[in-house]
Amino acid sequence: MEQRRPPEYTLEVFADPTCVKDIIKGTSILHTIFFHRYFTPISPLTRDLLDLTLPAIDDVDLETLIDQRATALVRAIDTSSYVPSSHNRTGSYGRSQSGRGQLAVQFFEKTRRRKSYFGFGKQDEEVCWETWILDVTLATPRTDSDVYKVRRAMENSLRKSALKVVNIVNREKDHIPPILTTDSNFPVQILVNPKAQEGWGQRMGIGIF
Repeated sequence: MEQRRPPEYTLEVFADPTCVKDIIKGTSILHTIFFHRYFTPISPLTRDLLDLTLPAIDDVDLETLIDQRATALVRAIDTSSYVPSSHNRTGSYGRSQSGRGQLAVQFFEKTRRRKSYFGFGKQDEEVCWETWILDVTLATPRTDSDVYKVRRAMENSLRKSALKVVNIVNREKDHIPPILTTDSNFPVQILVNPKAQEGWGQRMGIGIF
């Protein structure tokens, strides 16, 4: 029987260079996802960004992982984002710099037993059960009036993404594997520009919390 493909959810985020890291990392979208995907006791927090208050988690290891991946994404966007203004694809704000990048958050079921290649004994397998794609568009305003427009666009995209996360986690629950313990969470990986990496759907750099 063919294995069912895990659900994949895409969140579109708009940001300027001064806010992109805060929007991506623990002050916003990624922490909003993890807040709803932690199944162990947590210390909830709230953080403010762009006139919005969003949930967060007090977890040093998770904070470190998110910060590392957010930094890597910003660096990747910076190295490939400078384009002539006449070729910008990001709207009518007159921006001279634009770029795109992605983060993929994947949650795995800890173990699933199967026969080894030679039929002797069993081997563990980690199976992805959910993927979140954070699709980031970066743009730099050129004029004072652009600053206001870009800020409004950032607020709107952040609000829509946060609401989308809440709606999804409240509506779609049947695919979540059985929670057998409250001592640890499901293994997770966060990848930068994942589709540029061969075998990105496989287990790579997973942090277990």
